[in-house]
Amino acid sequence: MPIYHALPAQRLTGTVQVSRPVAPKSVTSESPALDVMTDLRKTYAAVIEPQVTMESANAYMKQRGVRSLLVLNQDRILAGFITTADILGEKPLRFIRERGVKHNEILVADIMTPLNHLEAIPIQEVQHAKVGDVIASLRENGRQHTLVMEKNAAGALVVCGIFSLTQIGKQLGIAIPSTEIAKTFAEIEATLIAN
Repeated sequence: MPIYHALPAQRLTGTVQVSRPVAPKSVTSESPALDVMTDLRKTYAAVIEPQVTMESANAYMKQRGVRSLLVLNQDRILAGFITTADILGEKPLRFIRERGVKHNEILVADIMTPLNHLEAIPIQEVQHAKVGDVIASLRENGRQHTLVMEKNAAGALVVCGIFSLTQIGKQLGIAIPSTEIAKTFAEIEATLIAN
């Protein structure tokens, strides 16, 4: 069994300052895209399971200070993606009308964007892109978030990063207007019926 020793300490006197973190690197639209990517190789992803209630997912997002969660099944495999826009938007109301359930009964699985509707940008593209390219991609696709993928040593796809339009706006010091648009016939039809 290893033996540990107490570290020497000294009494503080006189003028003592406290370290401050280095200011975040200034970001512009010409900065490398990697400067605004949440790198999941360096930080834990905010994740949730599909069978958790939508309300619990919303509370968890607030607690973590994020606006999206990766949805992982019981095998820790990506099943979908859920955002605050999913929770606070039209999806829950439509689900309540269609299924006749109560708001507090809606599960993440009921309103998340499932895996087969998700897209991801290959990390090789991101490594050569600028922040402006990421913003253009998000706006063109009408999205607030996009995933970044790479292949692991076994050749399997792995989500290694996330871009968030809100986070990019914070880093740039500007508000980037949301451009989320309906992407499926069901979303377009629901919009037309509601109006």
